[in-house]
Amino acid sequence: MTRKIRAHYATGSPGKIVAARLLPGTDLLTGIEEICRENSIKSASITNCFGSFQSTGFLYLVPKPESSIGAGYSDLIGVEGPIELLNGTGVVCQRDDQYELHVHGTMCDKEGRVFGGHLVKGENPVITVDMVITEIKEMNLYRKFDEETGGNQFYPVKKGESYTTVIEN
Repeated sequence: MTRKIRAHYATGSPGKIVAARLLPGTDLLTGIEEICRENSIKSASITNCFGSFQSTGFLYLVPKPESSIGAGYSDLIGVEGPIELLNGTGVVCQRDDQYELHVHGTMCDKEGRVFGGHLVKGENPVITVDMVITEIKEMNLYRKFDEETGGNQFYPVKKGESYTTVIEN
């Protein structure tokens, strides 16, 4: 069975690289936003991110037959810590001239049970987190509403252009 290839993309290059450690009590996503703001970074990749949380709040994908794509996010899942953040990955984007990060994490609890999902801003106070953020130059990363999926999605656009490049095969 041949499947269609469909994608939105843009090309750019790495800019400045910021290595940071978030200190106890700092929310992960708010901390990343502030580091980016301090360094005039609007679009970036979270290259490395690991450490520990006091507690965590995240969402994961569940069946939603009423959705146009048959799936959507769960209600907020909260887990009390300590929590080990095994890996966090994501992108620093903009929406309506504000930061909007899209970050997923793989975590484990004190029993070693592994879980994870879409991390929620304001719900992940760290014990300590080490990270490397790589600025992306020559393109803008946006999150914007997508009619097809009914949610806010990743939308990379080359600087100086108003639309993303599209593949439709």
